[in-house]
Amino acid sequence: MPPSKLKSADPSAAPKRQHKADAKAAAAHTHPKPRPLTRIQREKQDVILEAALEVFSVHGFRGATIDQIAEVAGMSKPNLLYYFPRKEEIHRRLMAALLETWLAPLQEMNADGDPFPEIRSYIRRKLEMARDYPRESRLFANEMLQGAPRISEMIEIDLKNLVDEKAKVLLGWMDEGKLARTDPYHLIFSIWATTQHYADFDVQVRAVLGKDRGGEGRFEDAARYLEQLFLYGLTPQRRR
Repeated sequence: MPPSKLKSADPSAAPKRQHKADAKAAAAHTHPKPRPLTRIQREKQDVILEAALEVFSVHGFRGATIDQIAEVAGMSKPNLLYYFPRKEEIHRRLMAALLETWLAPLQEMNADGDPFPEIRSYIRRKLEMARDYPRESRLFANEMLQGAPRISEMIEIDLKNLVDEKAKVLLGWMDEGKLARTDPYHLIFSIWATTQHYADFDVQVRAVLGKDRGGEGRFEDAARYLEQLFLYGLTPQRRR
């Protein structure tokens, strides 16, 4: 190397570079990237979550135990704890996925659409969820009855933001004279209450309707009734 190059070199550069390299290595060691799960590991987690859904929906968070979940999953308790060290972690995973599923029908309400088809579709999507996801509905109801201690942040942020957004959509339709003036929040609450009833109180619904009307057709009957109830009530006076 030419002498001029030697003279211009910073004698402290090498120690600085070494210090940065050591710091980077230490950071990588402190926060190692998690390895991606294998196909078998993902399948095991899915089995555990499915078993946990069954147990939590029946016993609630407080009444459910790791032993019960392991038994339903068909695996040993130590094997289950390898994938989920704590019951809270299983419940958190379930609730996060559940809230995402629960929000989907409301997210699909399109502000650019016609309000009556949009609300009709929302009612039907909620009834389909009551029919297809009764355990998830009971799990969500149990959490609400306990004061939502494990998902309070989710409902205070994600759920609230979405309802605020769709309340503005409903108010916009009302301002345009397309819907009768009413409280958009309580309208959404009412749709939740009436549609989710068919999941949370399914045994009662089927018992009261009896064998002739308590089959799968009860959801279509409910859809027609709720459409009439809500859509007639939302029709502006001038259109009645």
